[in-house]
Amino acid sequence: MTRGAFVTGTDTGVGKTLAACALVHALVAAGARPMPMKPIAAGAVERDGHWANGDTLDLLAAAGLDASHAESVTPILLREPMAPHIAAAREGRAIGLAAVTDAFHRLAARGDFVVCEGVGGFRVPLDDRTDSVDLARALGLPVVLVVGLRLGCLNHALLTAQAIAASGLPFAGWIANEIDPAMAVRDENVAALRERLEAPLLGRLPYAASPDARVLAARLDVASLLR
Repeated sequence: MTRGAFVTGTDTGVGKTLAACALVHALVAAGARPMPMKPIAAGAVERDGHWANGDTLDLLAAAGLDASHAESVTPILLREPMAPHIAAAREGRAIGLAAVTDAFHRLAARGDFVVCEGVGGFRVPLDDRTDSVDLARALGLPVVLVVGLRLGCLNHALLTAQAIAASGLPFAGWIANEIDPAMAVRDENVAALRERLEAPLLGRLPYAASPDARVLAARLDVASLLR
């Protein structure tokens, strides 16, 4: 069985990519050989002659890889930064999970742990019939939830945890990311989630105007992911 984690979030904009990059660095420090994956991405930029998503480029950099690996890490790249099913429809494309699973198996063969960042939250539509839960199930990885600490995060985290449980996938842990420096009672919110989420807290990422995933990796405990 492939070791890895499917990194999802309580919403878009909660720091999934930052957390996933920090996980890659933490896994390297723990002696693992992680491979990053961003299977579906919406929003493309040209870098060194290759089209890639910004999150993909961040994940590649965390793993010490350059933009030439972008297509293997992100097999489905949509040009416009919007909900993937809308972006795909505007391009006249269908999002097929077969391309994702094929890319996943190739990446898994190149390392010993796949850090796969999902798209948006856990229930993002991919077409009329499938969503990102189907994507996670197709890969069969344990789920790591990134909770953006801001007003409303308790409800979002608990509802997402229910969706993870309903998916049948293991809930491997969660990461608290301090995205709102003005949020009141952050400690109390984290404590409330620790009492209610049936998964370990892997770490808490402090707010920074320009966060460094390599530095933040020291705040994550990945031992339970490697067992």
